[in-house]
Amino acid sequence: MTDQPVWRPTASREHLKSRAQQLAYVRGFFAERGVLEVETPVLGRHGVTDVNLEGVAASVDAGGVSGGWLQTSPEYHMKRLLAAGSGSIFQVARVFRNGELGRRHNPEFSMLEWYQVGLNDMALMAEVSDLVCGWLDCERPDILNYRDAVRVIAGFDPMTISRHDLYQVCEQWLEPEQLAGMSRDDCLDLVMSFRVEPELGQKRPVFITRYPESQAALARVTSEDGYSVAHRFELYINGLELCNGYWELTDPAEQRKRFVEDNRRRQAAGKPKMAVDQAFLAALDAGLPECSGVALGLDRLLMLKTGAARIEEVLAFPIERA
Repeated sequence: MTDQPVWRPTASREHLKSRAQQLAYVRGFFAERGVLEVETPVLGRHGVTDVNLEGVAASVDAGGVSGGWLQTSPEYHMKRLLAAGSGSIFQVARVFRNGELGRRHNPEFSMLEWYQVGLNDMALMAEVSDLVCGWLDCERPDILNYRDAVRVIAGFDPMTISRHDLYQVCEQWLEPEQLAGMSRDDCLDLVMSFRVEPELGQKRPVFITRYPESQAALARVTSEDGYSVAHRFELYINGLELCNGYWELTDPAEQRKRFVEDNRRRQAAGKPKMAVDQAFLAALDAGLPECSGVALGLDRLLMLKTGAARIEEVLAFPIERA
């Protein structure tokens, strides 16, 4: 007897209904603020250089265009719209990240991404609070900088700790030979994942801000207490990371340097180099307006709303049943 495929969805009708209500709420939220809804390609010609993200390569052959990537985020295309004069925009997107599967991860998921022209990161954090707390009917978040969060929860200063001492901290999770090839940021990410994040937002939501410069990604950088820090924030509720936001970098020369550094780090980690999206850089050359942007995981937001313990409870068909 052959195994029969499991065809039923993993999400209940109640959770499917809650998803529909969430989408209506999101669109109503931005309609009230006059933010334009846009659509950009799910299948793009380029992936991303970020060493922490792995895209899904696509096989396509159309009109002389071959290859491509399912997008990890609509960011580059949305910034091209911003540079073309779109004004403030939002998008509900399906995005893809290879190798991500677990209680809170599925390789395909729903992302809400938006950009507000003329706002800095602090102003955008207030708008994120409006959206999230309005939907969850919860308290507004506290704000805690990255350095203080690590000092209070993990017991060391992430800006001053030596690599040797940082490795010793991480030996509770990995063997010394596993740590040997890891960078300082890799080790700090390990501490965040295993020690700090589970404690965040347990009493009330909390924004973590002012990440180290080396973790700026596409955010601008400033100096604070003698250290370079990124205008980047993440929101946590009950130990769950909901979003990642930036006061966006608009300097094309600096962005080019960061792409080069990303690929250097990818090679050091044994990962393939990624081609740089030249159309995105051309948009920066033309002029990206002063803006802040944020990407928010809608499936995780729905998990909090419904009390779901696993992401498949709010997905109709996770990858195992797709």
